[in-house]
Amino acid sequence: MEERMLFTLMVFSSVVVLAETIAQKHAIKIYSLHVDCKVTSRFAHTVITSKIVNQANESREATFEVELPKTAFITNFSMSIDGKVYPGVIKEKASAQKEYDTAVSHGQSAGLVKITGRKLEQFHVSVSIAAASKVTFELMYEELLKRQLGKFELLIKVRPKQLVKHFQIDVHIFEAQGIRFLETGSTFMTNELTEALTKVQNETKAHILFKPTVDQQKINPELDETLLNGDFVVRYDVKRGAAAGDIQIVNGYFVHYFAPHEMPVFPKNVIFVIDRSGSMAGRKIEQTRDALLKILQDLRLEDHFSFITFNRKVVEWKSSLLQATAENVASAAGFVQTLSASGGTDISRALLTAVSVLDKAERLPERSVSMIILLTDGQPTSGETNVEVIQENIQKAVNGKYTLFCLGFGFDVSYRFLEKMALSNGGIARRIYENADAALQLQGFYQEVATPILMKIEMQYPENAIEGLTKNNFKLFFEGSEIIVSGKISNELDLLPVEIKAQSHTSDLTLKEEANVKEKEQVFQNQSYIFGNFIERLWAYLTIQQLLEKSISAQEEDQKTLEAQALELSLRYSFVTPLTSMVVTKPTGQEQTELANKPTEADNEKPSSFPVGDAYRLRSGPPPGRWRSEPKSVSNKKLSSVVDRLRDKTRAQPHVNEYPQLLLQLPKQNEIICLNTDGKAHPTVHLLSDPEQGLTVVGKLGDRINHFVQFDINYVNPPVQIHVSTDEIILSHNNESTQLPWTESGTSTIQGLRVSVEKERSVTASLSDTVTVKISFVKFPDDFLGLYFLNTDRFSDKVSGVLGQFYSKAQFENNSNMNQRADGRLLSVSGAEHKVTRQYKKDYRLESTSEPVPCWSVDVAA
Repeated sequence: MEERMLFTLMVFSSVVVLAETIAQKHAIKIYSLHVDCKVTSRFAHTVITSKIVNQANESREATFEVELPKTAFITNFSMSIDGKVYPGVIKEKASAQKEYDTAVSHGQSAGLVKITGRKLEQFHVSVSIAAASKVTFELMYEELLKRQLGKFELLIKVRPKQLVKHFQIDVHIFEAQGIRFLETGSTFMTNELTEALTKVQNETKAHILFKPTVDQQKINPELDETLLNGDFVVRYDVKRGAAAGDIQIVNGYFVHYFAPHEMPVFPKNVIFVIDRSGSMAGRKIEQTRDALLKILQDLRLEDHFSFITFNRKVVEWKSSLLQATAENVASAAGFVQTLSASGGTDISRALLTAVSVLDKAERLPERSVSMIILLTDGQPTSGETNVEVIQENIQKAVNGKYTLFCLGFGFDVSYRFLEKMALSNGGIARRIYENADAALQLQGFYQEVATPILMKIEMQYPENAIEGLTKNNFKLFFEGSEIIVSGKISNELDLLPVEIKAQSHTSDLTLKEEANVKEKEQVFQNQSYIFGNFIERLWAYLTIQQLLEKSISAQEEDQKTLEAQALELSLRYSFVTPLTSMVVTKPTGQEQTELANKPTEADNEKPSSFPVGDAYRLRSGPPPGRWRSEPKSVSNKKLSSVVDRLRDKTRAQPHVNEYPQLLLQLPKQNEIICLNTDGKAHPTVHLLSDPEQGLTVVGKLGDRINHFVQFDINYVNPPVQIHVSTDEIILSHNNESTQLPWTESGTSTIQGLRVSVEKERSVTASLSDTVTVKISFVKFPDDFLGLYFLNTDRFSDKVSGVLGQFYSKAQFENNSNMNQRADGRLLSVSGAEHKVTRQYKKDYRLESTSEPVPCWSVDVAA
C-alpha cells in the first residue's frame, strides 16, 4: 500500500507549514525545511525549500502543499529528484491548458492551486520517489504587503507534525524609512523554544530567526511529537517623516508611499443596507446583529447614519439620516435586536432607496464622506433580478457622489456581481466567511473604513518624465492604510518632483516634495540580502493587480485591452496570475503534466443547478439551487427563456400540488430529494441521530394526513428537548418547561441554544457549531410541519436515521448510460440502491408556493 506524505506550508503575508504521514510513520522524512522571507519596503519575496528522503525500501508518494496569500503571485517552482531538476514553466493560461489537454488523455486538470480560506490559497503537487531517493521542492512567490489599521503583519502558522532535523524560518526586513516598531508573538512558544528565537534590529533592518533543535521541538523527551503547532506572528510599521510621503528609486523605477496621520477625521454619513431574506436566518442574522451592535458603539458623535433592511420588501428604519447621539444609537440598537430573516432578496430597490435617502439628506456636515455598506448572502430574487440592469441602475443613481461597499456573506452570493458593483462606485467588495468569527470580520471591515481623513487625492508627477504610472487618483484615504504609486523614470532626471492635492476635513491641501534621484538610488546599494530589482517587480505586481481590477468593471472591448496588457506583464515578469498558468512537469512514467492556475475570489463560489426567480423565495434557509448571475455560457435572455420553459413544463407535471413529507438538499451534489415514508405502518419515525453533534430528531405523522404534525428535537449539550406540534412549541430543560405559541413571534435561549418562533410560519433552533434545525408551519390544505436543516456540512460521518443517512451515505450512481436529466436515476443510500424519479413538488421551505420545484422522489421504509 502506498503511503502518502502530506506537507503543508501556510502563509498569510508569510508561511504555514504542515507535514503529515499516513500508514508507516515517517517513512517519508523531512530532513530540512527552510522558509526564507525577504521584505524590502513592503515587497515580500518568499522562498520555501523542503528536502525529503524516502526511508522505505519501496517507492512512496510525496505530496507537497503550500498555502500562500491570495494576494501573492507564484513566480517559480521546481522539483529536484536525485539531482535532476523538473522546473515549472509559466505560460498564457489558454496555451497551457491546450498543452495539458494534449498531453493528458483524460482532459481537464483539477488544478494545483485552489482557494482554502478567507486569506489563503493552496498549491499542491505530488510525485513518486524511489526507495532511498531524495527530493527537494522549492517554491517562490511575491506580494506587496498591505498596511491595515496602522501595521503590516506576517502570520506564520507552524505545524510540521513531525520532528525536522534542520528546521528554520528566516524573516529579513529592510525599510529605508526606518522601522518604527517591531514585535513577535506566538501561541506555542515555551521557555525552550524561546531560546531558539532571535531578533536582531537596527534603525532600518531586522532579522528574525526561528531555528529550534530537534530536542527543543519535542513535547517531552520521551515522545517524538512536535510542539510546533500554532501561530507565529511578526508585526511592524515604519517611521514617517515628510508630509508628502517617501519616494524610493532603484534602477530607474520609483515607488512613492503616502500615509498621512494625525489628521482630523471626516464625519461620515453611512447607510447600512442589510439583507434579512430567508437564507440569512439562524447564525448569519445573529452574527450580523452582534456586529451591528458593536459598530453602533464605534460611531462618532459627528457621524450620521441609518439602516435599510430588505427581503422582498424594503424597510427604512427612519425616513432620514440621524446624528449618532447616545439616544439615537440606543434606539438603533433596539431596532437591530429585532432583526429577523424571511422572504426574498430585492437588492436593487434596497440600494436605490439608500441612494435616495442620501440624495434627500439635509443639514449634513458640509465636508463629510457619504457611504453605503451592503451586506447580503444571496442573489437578487425579488424585484429587478437582472444583475447587469441592477449594476447599471445603481451606477447611474450613485453617479460618483457616494462610495458603495459590498459584503458578501458566505458562498451563495455572486461575488463577481458584488465586486463589479462596488468597484464601479468607488468601493470594494469582500467575502465574509461563515465561521465563528464572522461578526469580527464584519467589525474589522468597518474599522478599516471608519476613519476617512482625506478625499479626492491626486498624486501628480511630471508627465513627460514618467512611463507606466500606476493608479494616482484616489477617492478616499483611511487612517492606518497607505497609498502606493509606482512608475518608470523615462529620462535622465536629477530631481523627481511630486505634488499631492487632496481635501481634508478642514481645508484643501497641496503637498510638494522633490526626490534626488542619485541619492535615493544610493540607499539600496550594497544591501546583501535585498533582491536588487524589487521596485521594478513591485511596479509590475501593482500594475497587474490594478489592470485586473479595472477590467472587472470595464466594457467588453476595454476589458480585452486591459487583460492583454496584464497578460504581457505577467509573462514578462513570470507571475502566475488569473491570465497565466504554470506547467509542472514530472518524471517519466508518472502523470507528467499538471497546471498551477491562479484562482480568484469570484471563482470561489458554490455550484448551482436550478435558477431562482421571484417565485423561488425561501421561507428561510438556502434556496434549492442558487444560480450565478453572470454565467459564461448563457446570456440573461437565454436564461430567462430556459426558466420560462421550465415553468411551462412544471405546470404540465402531475402531482405538482403535493408537498413531500420531507425535503433535503444532498450535500455537495446540488440535488433536492423529496422523501416519503409509510405512515400507516409506522406513524412515529426516527428521522435523524448524530452522536457527535449531540442531536436527535423524531417525527410523528398525522392520523388523517400523510404529513408530519409533530417533531421532537433532543440536544445532549445543553440537555434540552424541543417539542414542536401544529398546536404549540414546548422547551424542556432541567424538569422545567417553557411554552412558545405559534400565534406570536418570540425567542428563548437556554445555555447558548436559541429557539426562535416566527409567528405562524416557522421555528428555528440554532446552537454554535451545530446544524440549525428549521421547521415550517404549513396551513394549506391541512395544518402540517415541514422539517429541514441549515449548515449541513456540520453533520458528522456518524449521522443516521431515515433522513440522516442521506447527509452522509447518499450518492447518485455514475452511470454513463443514464442521462442525469432523465426522469429516473439510481441513488445509493447506506449500501442500498433506490430508483428515484424526477417530480415537481411544492417546497414547504418557500414563502411563495405558486411555482413547484424539481426534486428526486424517494420512498423509504420508516
